[in-house]
Amino acid sequence: MEIHKPQLDGLILFKPQVFRDERGYFFENFRKSNFESAVDIDFVQENESMSNAGIVRGLHLQAPPYAQAKLVRVVKGAILDVVVDVRKKSPTFGQHFSIELNETNKWSFFIPAGFAHGFFCLEDQTIVQYKCSEYYHPESEMGFKWNDPLVGIDWPNQQAVESKKDKALPSFQDFKSPF
Repeated sequence: MEIHKPQLDGLILFKPQVFRDERGYFFENFRKSNFESAVDIDFVQENESMSNAGIVRGLHLQAPPYAQAKLVRVVKGAILDVVVDVRKKSPTFGQHFSIELNETNKWSFFIPAGFAHGFFCLEDQTIVQYKCSEYYHPESEMGFKWNDPLVGIDWPNQQAVESKKDKALPSFQDFKSPF
């Protein structure tokens, strides 16, 4: 497994070696020793979502003491996965990173606490799985608008569908980071 660290501190991409033959493929999706060599986090919950093309989810996070680190991967389909650094003392505060995760590359993306997270589905019936370091705590959930021009994320140029809850999120300028 290859481990890559994008330009924002704390983000990690895990790129597995995929073995293919006439039967299909095999790969190690998660190996504790590889993971622990890069980061010291225990996961307590794993979630799965299915969405169609054009669905946007995010940008979300949980406030401390329920802040979540996540390990995200796509089982089927493809997403543009996006994070925004909301750690006030970070030199990259307000900056974002995006990457396509899909069923072909099979990458896993580690996102530490202190980042808002969201994704845009690029294909119908996309299945996303992600492990979390803390349990879901609705009272700690927060976020900001996925398409806020102040953040400047280059989202796909297609019609987006968002939830009522996401439509009600504040702008990045009005977002009060607890980190």
